[in-house]
Amino acid sequence: MDKSISKKKDKWYIGGLHFECTGCGRCCSGPKEGYVWLRKAEMEFIAEDIGLTYEQVKEKYCRLIVTRYSLIEKKPSNDCIFLERTATGKSCEIYNSRPNQCRTWPFWSVNLLSPDMWNSTGVTCPGINRGKHYTFEQIEKLRKQEKWWGK
Repeated sequence: MDKSISKKKDKWYIGGLHFECTGCGRCCSGPKEGYVWLRKAEMEFIAEDIGLTYEQVKEKYCRLIVTRYSLIEKKPSNDCIFLERTATGKSCEIYNSRPNQCRTWPFWSVNLLSPDMWNSTGVTCPGINRGKHYTFEQIEKLRKQEKWWGK
């Protein structure tokens, strides 16, 4: 039997999943501290988007954690530095150039371990189980993009 078929059959989300970002900002908010891992190319993309140099973005918006860079957080809220709270809600100031880690939410391996994990994530993310249907193939493509930052 083809291994890819066997693996596909073993995934609980073989029929796909629904997700639609509601723009609530909960995935970008504290109170817990978190990490948004960045590659150099992503910092360069953000820099271009906001009109700064790579070095300026690295210095102003990033922190070095051992050997990798992460976006800094606002204190004391631990919100992402680019999460803007407005009178009508929250929005990402760099949505068009947001890091890959943000683009692949909520299709992270940890959220896809089981239906219980997916639904548990849905308690804080109101976009889970609603909106656009993602096929198994689309989910796997997004999940596999996590490999460089999720380890």
